[in-house]
Amino acid sequence: MIHDDELVEHAMVYGEHKGIPKSQIAQQIARGGDVVLRLDVQGAATVRKMLPQAVSVFITAESEAALAQRLVGRKTEPPSRLLERVATARGELTHMDEFDYVVCNSAGQMERTVHELCAIIDAEKLRLRERSYDL
Repeated sequence: MIHDDELVEHAMVYGEHKGIPKSQIAQQIARGGDVVLRLDVQGAATVRKMLPQAVSVFITAESEAALAQRLVGRKTEPPSRLLERVATARGELTHMDEFDYVVCNSAGQMERTVHELCAIIDAEKLRLRERSYDL
């Protein structure tokens, strides 16, 4: 799929190859649906180059300490991976100003976070000019 340019973006993320097929996005857009992609800052930059009209939202924890505490609490990764993830998050914060919106995903506030993301989607639908998305 990479060789045939069938992916919107692709990258190695924490040792795993990730990618998003263009066809899935095109099908959803053709149906008039919303497309929400979970990307790191590199993936978001790639999508913005391909689709400059795309709306981007940077989601962050309330602090580095809170992020570390959540990762430890999940007990899904070894300590070395936890350190890597916190360091990556620290670096990604320097790119926050490249996004259209910022949402803080505070501990215990998932409902509020979802509400804010939905509000962004709703607000974008109320724009006077429609966005066209050609892949």
